[in-house]
Amino acid sequence: MLHGFLSRRQAQKLIIHHHWRRRRTQAAAEDNRPIRRQQPGDLHRDDGAGIISSAADESGGGVAAVPERVAGHRPREAEGGGGGGNVNEMSYLTRILSSKVYDVAIESPLDSAPKLSERLGVRVWLKREDLQPVFSFKLRGAYSMMAKLTGEQLAKGVICSSAGNHAQGVALSALKLGCNAVIAMPVTTPEIKWKTVERMGATVVLVGESYDETQSYAKQRAKEEGRIFIPPFDHPDVIAGQGTVGMEIVRQMPGPLHAIFVPVGGGGLIAGIAAYVKRVRPEVRVIGVEPFDANAMALSLYHGQRIVLDQVGGFADGVAVKAVGEEPFRLCKELVDGVVLVSRDAICASIKDMFEENRSILEPAGALAMAGAEAYCKYYGLKGESVVAITSGANMNFDRLGLVSQLADVGRWSEAVLATFVPEKWGNFIQFYKLVGPVNITEFRYRYDAHKEQALILYSVSFDTTMELEKLQDWMKSANLHTLNLTDNDLVKDHLQFLVGGRSKIENEIVCRFIFPERPGALGKFLDLFSVSWNITLFHYRDQGGSDANVLVGFQVAASEMDEFKSLANSLQCDYKFETDTEVLELLLH
Repeated sequence: MLHGFLSRRQAQKLIIHHHWRRRRTQAAAEDNRPIRRQQPGDLHRDDGAGIISSAADESGGGVAAVPERVAGHRPREAEGGGGGGNVNEMSYLTRILSSKVYDVAIESPLDSAPKLSERLGVRVWLKREDLQPVFSFKLRGAYSMMAKLTGEQLAKGVICSSAGNHAQGVALSALKLGCNAVIAMPVTTPEIKWKTVERMGATVVLVGESYDETQSYAKQRAKEEGRIFIPPFDHPDVIAGQGTVGMEIVRQMPGPLHAIFVPVGGGGLIAGIAAYVKRVRPEVRVIGVEPFDANAMALSLYHGQRIVLDQVGGFADGVAVKAVGEEPFRLCKELVDGVVLVSRDAICASIKDMFEENRSILEPAGALAMAGAEAYCKYYGLKGESVVAITSGANMNFDRLGLVSQLADVGRWSEAVLATFVPEKWGNFIQFYKLVGPVNITEFRYRYDAHKEQALILYSVSFDTTMELEKLQDWMKSANLHTLNLTDNDLVKDHLQFLVGGRSKIENEIVCRFIFPERPGALGKFLDLFSVSWNITLFHYRDQGGSDANVLVGFQVAASEMDEFKSLANSLQCDYKFETDTEVLELLLH
């Protein structure tokens, strides 16, 4: 079953304050516990953890998991280790200071963001890792590890598994070091990505329907050929390479600094930054940022052990991991001050912010820290402080820009999606238009039906303040026009607002959302499988520029056939869910 569809409302805007010392003590005796499987966003109310609800919708869709840590806290000399053996935090400081990453990487600039700063009332600085030679910070970690390989190891070559930025980092590092590199990438990888890696001189192998299958292939081939496997985040040398970002921030920002916001996937970047910053500037907060539906680090820190997500949202594909690394988690639970969760809409709004600041376009994961910084500053009412957000990458799929543009104003809370019922009488549409005329309408959807007493008008409006939206809703109420605010409903934004044909009464109709790999022939195979047994009553598919297809489908399935339907759906081995938001389905479909 599909677990990863989380809207801003479903995530409940929780601020979670961890009593970390207590949890750390509990976890210390249980370091060998197996990692747990859990659903994304599954942060439950726990009085012992002090969960507080936030009603600040305008915070940008943020959920913050922020522990209570005393300012100036210095980390203990913890022993432990992930992929590279036992490494304490002082050793990381030495590794970072002696790193050779500048053979391939630049010291990225720390740019001010005057427009965002003015809006938030804080001084926002952007650490421009999107300006690296491969448009991502990932080459730092890859080169840091590969530069330490012996001549014999380099002669045998390296291999990695990646569908994105890590692949480019390994390929460029191999080119610089003169060694052979094999890059295993899933078969669903867009051509533009694997060809970019190939142009750097690496051998690209498209293998596996999922990342797990691709990684298994890479590790097996590494054993067979004696190659060194270069992990994307779970190795001390990779972490140290990423930690040079923190070293640069400290050097570039000598004055007071409240917090550094870091995008979190597997945890290598934030672990490296925290390992350095907490040694030399312990008063500076290091705060991670994750999407609502890819929150493995937040859940792991909350539970005191690594959590495996059953399903991961793929919009911010650069951070879409099911489990954080063992060594990054060990460092993060000791050093990191918290995690902020943000919505897809908020990420899109931050991509737009970056474009308006300097005409640069970030990938979703690259804008994650900006979205988290804004949510944090608004929630805590931070004013006059300095904060840094790491813009981690700019490898944006061009096909995704349409979706980003569509959702950006919603994420900024400057556009709302509304649905209003009006009596289906001649001339009522014009009267309705005059009623909403003072508001800037960005989209209108209406179809006359002489056989119905009530007409549904679906429309979007832009506004500068929430008071304008509230005023419009008051107008509708005074005119006795039932109006729903659908702005937070992902089902509407992703699918229902694009459907044609209008509402229809269909017996035994069920509505499902499926996610399956975006590859040639996948859609046809999906349709052939179901159309033999059940009538398809509704269908919407939209290419969103990712590796997965998100499809909304309606079927006529009798109650006696539900077990058979579920069995067939499960045989697809893809994520799916039954849509049960009856109010919205009745509103737009029936």
